[in-house]
Amino acid sequence: MVHGHQLSLWLACLGLALLGVPAAATGDESILNSEIGRQNNESLLWGPYRPNLYFGVRPRIPQSLMTGLMWGKVDTYNDFQNSIRYTCEQNEGMKGYGWDEYDTRRGGIQSIHDTENGLDITTSFVKVPGGAHGGSWAARIKGEINDETPQDRKTIVFFYVTQEGGGKLEALQGDDPKGYDGDLTLEGSSEGLGNYKLTVKRGTGEHPTSDHKLSEFRGKGTVVQSLTYPDEVLWQAKPVVFKQLKEGVDWLVENKYDNTDAPPPWQVYQLTNRPGAGNVHIIQKVFEGSFEFDVLFSSESAGKELTSADLTREIKETTESFGERFSSIFTLKAPFTAEKYKKFGRSMFSNLIGGIGYFHGQSVADRSYASEYDEENEGFWQEAAEARARNKQQLEGPYELFTAIPSRPFFPRGFLWDEGFHLLPIADWDIGLAMEVVKSWFSLMDDDGWIGREQILGSEARSKVPEEFQTQYPHYANPPTLFFVLDAFVEKLGKSNGTLPAGKEHLSQAALPLSTALVDSPELGLEYLRRLYPLLRRQFNWFKKTQAGDVKSYERDAYSTKEAYRWRGRTETHCLTSGLDDYPRPQPPHPSELHVDLLSWMGVMAKSLANIADALGLAEEVDDLTKVRDAIEHNLDDLHWSAKEGCYCDATVDDFEENELVCHKGYISLFPFLTGLLPADSPRLRPLLALLADEDELWSPHGIRSLSKKDPFYGTSENYWRSPVWINVNYMAIVQLHNLATQQGPHQATARDLYSRLRKNIVDTVYAAWEETGFAWEQYNPETGRGQRTQHFTGWTSLVVKVMAMDNLEEKAGQERDEL
Repeated sequence: MVHGHQLSLWLACLGLALLGVPAAATGDESILNSEIGRQNNESLLWGPYRPNLYFGVRPRIPQSLMTGLMWGKVDTYNDFQNSIRYTCEQNEGMKGYGWDEYDTRRGGIQSIHDTENGLDITTSFVKVPGGAHGGSWAARIKGEINDETPQDRKTIVFFYVTQEGGGKLEALQGDDPKGYDGDLTLEGSSEGLGNYKLTVKRGTGEHPTSDHKLSEFRGKGTVVQSLTYPDEVLWQAKPVVFKQLKEGVDWLVENKYDNTDAPPPWQVYQLTNRPGAGNVHIIQKVFEGSFEFDVLFSSESAGKELTSADLTREIKETTESFGERFSSIFTLKAPFTAEKYKKFGRSMFSNLIGGIGYFHGQSVADRSYASEYDEENEGFWQEAAEARARNKQQLEGPYELFTAIPSRPFFPRGFLWDEGFHLLPIADWDIGLAMEVVKSWFSLMDDDGWIGREQILGSEARSKVPEEFQTQYPHYANPPTLFFVLDAFVEKLGKSNGTLPAGKEHLSQAALPLSTALVDSPELGLEYLRRLYPLLRRQFNWFKKTQAGDVKSYERDAYSTKEAYRWRGRTETHCLTSGLDDYPRPQPPHPSELHVDLLSWMGVMAKSLANIADALGLAEEVDDLTKVRDAIEHNLDDLHWSAKEGCYCDATVDDFEENELVCHKGYISLFPFLTGLLPADSPRLRPLLALLADEDELWSPHGIRSLSKKDPFYGTSENYWRSPVWINVNYMAIVQLHNLATQQGPHQATARDLYSRLRKNIVDTVYAAWEETGFAWEQYNPETGRGQRTQHFTGWTSLVVKVMAMDNLEEKAGQERDEL
């Protein structure tokens, strides 16, 4: 056993190792850095990791090859500029878009229903392993003119290719200076990718023709312009493309192609063919009617160039594999077994996992550590606002992050509060992938234990965020939901019981399936936890230090004087750091405040850390964390329970500086229950379940409301967390109701009824909105069930897949009765 300062030193070394800093040499190569680690990195190297684009492929390598798809209709001169599609946007006339099936290690198929352009686009993407640089990949771009649109619709398609940070990339000359009748090939090399070829196939589909004399200079099916731009503007595809198109239009004007002799619109907006070397290559095709073409990336180290036949085979195998895996991992239970729910579930999950992105670049942080940020005085929110207005923020980094995202059009970046929920379904599908994302997040931690709650890395990511929301502050926290995923990992690891699962006993570590290797092999899983644990502990200690609440100064009667907390970053109207934004809190803000949701999150962390420490055999850590959790659970009652209101409440002080509970019934009131900190026989459960079930308070036909209908703030002002139904919190309620319903206790029957009804209400609500609009939504209206706010919110709303796969307790009870 390791004791005292030896433990701290040991944990610190392990933490440094995770961040890439070598600890003292042991003579043994880390098993996570051995063959299985290499295989994992290779398997995850490539992907559509630019989720802000409708389709964009890149590797998990900073400053590397990046691609993106752009298209627009060009039947008239005025069509083009407003019809161009590239970055995902909320209001572009889409009848839904996203992945119908997707596996991060293999690929998948995406459908884009561009009704305003009269076009349905399908993008198929596959990865082919081999060689030393992440293997090869291929994409098939298929466009079909829909039935409501003239079948001779003219469509311009761009495939935009850039090479950041050095290396070389060159478009090879064709036989005709006007363009390519056949395939177009780019040859490139870089440090991370070695030598490679990118071939854009001729494909199928008609190209429009013209008798205009401009055809002497333009008119081939495929053209390319090879250019050199500064690295910092390479991501700005639309401005770059439009600049090059404008040069062509200016040339037409200079050469007297006026209205009396105007070329057809598609020819006006066609680039002049100029292949060669450069870090930007704009590949353009013009089609009349439906079309299809392939993009083939072949790594030289793989030893074989991909063909379209390979792509066809891989698409078929990837589709078959996905269907089989989805059905076995997410076995949908009644009443959600019909084919329409299976299609819905595949879409929701695929859009979640297909929304994983790789981000690299600098972030903006204010590390001035102004005294006002301690928030110790009355009126602290005003002082803090003045400190922020001094604009002490600076660029930091660059950093990199591998993460799922909440919404491709509106939130294409990393959110700490969301990510733990994102990873719960992903962990069921591929625990290795989920833990790779967890590791990526914790690699962002600073020396104090802080991780910025919103990761806006690089200029491209910042372009989606108003300037006033870009700066991150190292005293701002966010709900530590990644601990939910760590609990799931420890549970899966525990089920292995120190042995390989049946059917895998003969496999070596390097031959284990990458999706489950960390739990199939206890040795691998425990090493992962040993490396991560010191960072988890550091974050927990950061929370305890920076978010501490004051018990002693106000003579509060509590089991513990240490376990009380308040979110920093409060204003009169918002507590953004809590994740619950405009949910009503005590007014006016006061340094005496204590927040019940934050104390509950501290309980989640203490519980999870104790479980991990136990798995690692750290007995002293387990003892310490168990005492902390016990103190937290006592203080939840001592500091936050209101016998009068029958719920948990935030605390502040009155005019005489005596403790006062401020109760706004809603999600906050349920937090100790939602986070699993109340035992099945807790006397607090009866009034909490009654509040949850009350149709005049929280219950609605579409899920649990965020705030009680009786609260004076219900539906007021911004109305963000003041009435709408949120799927992440409803998921937490469903899980805890299931836990109560499946164990003996005084509330078992009530929980069973509420669980069954809430599970059905949530699925029906999300499904109905998806069926009507083609999208998942950020939140749902408690009166109508309609999706609202951000569309294509396939982040935590995708938890509905796990909900559909949960037990049908009524059916299960009937089976048990039949067996008896």
